[in-house]
Amino acid sequence: MKLFKKTYWLIYPILIIVFMSIFDLVYITDNFILKIGVCSVLAFIVSPRKKLILTETGKTKQITWLFLKKPISLD
Repeated sequence: MKLFKKTYWLIYPILIIVFMSIFDLVYITDNFILKIGVCSVLAFIVSPRKKLILTETGKTKQITWLFLKKPISLD
């Protein structure tokens, strides 16, 4: 989890590249703008979110993701 706390921001570009390679295998198109648009929207939906949560001790940052059961606290 320590590695995920430091590198969670890399997941979004990695997901774009993965979705672009899958998109090339499934649907072949010459329009690069359409391809990058569809892949960016899919990567944005699946990528982790960073939230500020107000607790009794103050504000804490949490990372929530579709594939995690519990949120990860950054602070």
